[in-house]
Amino acid sequence: MTTEHQASSHKERITDVKLSILDLAPVVVGSTPADALRNSLDLAQHAERWGYHRYWVAEHHNMPGIASSATSVVIGYLASGTSTIRLGSGGIMLPNHAPLVIAEQFGTLESLYPGRIDLGLGRAPGSDRRTSLALRKDLNSGEDFPELLAELRAYFDASATSYHAPVRAVPGEGLNIPIYLLGSSDFSARLAGQLGLPFAFASHFSPDYTRIALETYRNNFQPSDLLKEPHVIVGVNAVVADTDEEAAWLGTTMQQQFLNIIRGTTGLVQPPADMEGKWTDRERAGVEQTLKAAVNGSPETVRGQLESFIAQTQADELIITSMIYDHQARLHSYELIAQLAGKA
Repeated sequence: MTTEHQASSHKERITDVKLSILDLAPVVVGSTPADALRNSLDLAQHAERWGYHRYWVAEHHNMPGIASSATSVVIGYLASGTSTIRLGSGGIMLPNHAPLVIAEQFGTLESLYPGRIDLGLGRAPGSDRRTSLALRKDLNSGEDFPELLAELRAYFDASATSYHAPVRAVPGEGLNIPIYLLGSSDFSARLAGQLGLPFAFASHFSPDYTRIALETYRNNFQPSDLLKEPHVIVGVNAVVADTDEEAAWLGTTMQQQFLNIIRGTTGLVQPPADMEGKWTDRERAGVEQTLKAAVNGSPETVRGQLESFIAQTQADELIITSMIYDHQARLHSYELIAQLAGKA
C-alpha cells in the first residue's frame, strides 16, 4: 500500500503542489439533491480533463444544502462516470459507522475501480447533536477514533485476518486502499504522524489551527511502510472569476453559508446577495474570521493569495472547495485555477 508523496523541497508556487477538489454536492435554491449529484458528476468529469489529482466528497447529515451524506454511494456514482481521476472521501466520519461496513464499502469501490479510491477519515459527527445521536446511538465525541481506525485497518490487512479469522471484510481484505486522516485540530494530526499516514487539514473552516496542526503532524511523524516523509493536504475555500468584483459577488453565497453556521441554522445554498443588513457586526466579524484563509478574486489576484498560502503551509497538495451558487460559475472557477497551474 503506497501513498503519493512529493519531494520535500521548499514550495512557493502553484506548480509546486498538486491540486484537488473537495465537493459537498451543494443543493442550491430551486434545485433538488438529484440536480446536485448530477452537477457533481459534471464537475468531476471536467476536473479529470483539467488535470486535478483527486476528487473527494464529504459526509454531512441533516443539512438540506448538502447531498453527499451517503458518501460511499456518491463516490461510486462519480467513479462510474470518470476514468482516471482519484475518487474518495473527505471524509468518512468513522465513529458514525461500524469499521467493518466501511471496509466492505471501500473494498467494493476499490474492487470496481482499482487504483483510484482514497479513504479519508474523520472523527467528527458531521452534523448536530440530535443527528449524531440518530447516527451513533450515543454521544461519544470521537475519543475511540484510534481504536476504530485500528479495527478498520486490520480488516484490510490480509496477514492480520487470515482464513481462520472470525470476521473478515469481503471485499476489502488484502486491498491497497490509501488511508488519509482528516482533522480541524491537532488530535488527528498527532495520530497521523505517529502512524506514518498522510494528513489533510480543514483550513477552509478552521484556519486558526492550521499552523499548530501542521507542526504537530510534522513533529510527530514516524516513517512507515506506507509513507517515508510527511504528506500534507490543506483545504482551501476558493472563488475565482474573471474580475475581482464578480468573484466578490459570487463569494457572498459562501458568506451566507457560514453565517447560517454561526446562527445554528441550515438551509439550501443561497444565490449571491448584497450582504449589507444581512448580518450584525459581530456576525460579520465571525464569518470573516472563519474565511480569513479563503481566496477570492480574479486569476491574478488568486495566484498571489494561493502562492502566499502555499509558502506559509508548505502543503504538498491543496484540496479546493468552492461554494458557488451557479454551476457554470463553479465550473469556471475551477477551470481558472487549473489554468493558473498550467493544467487546463
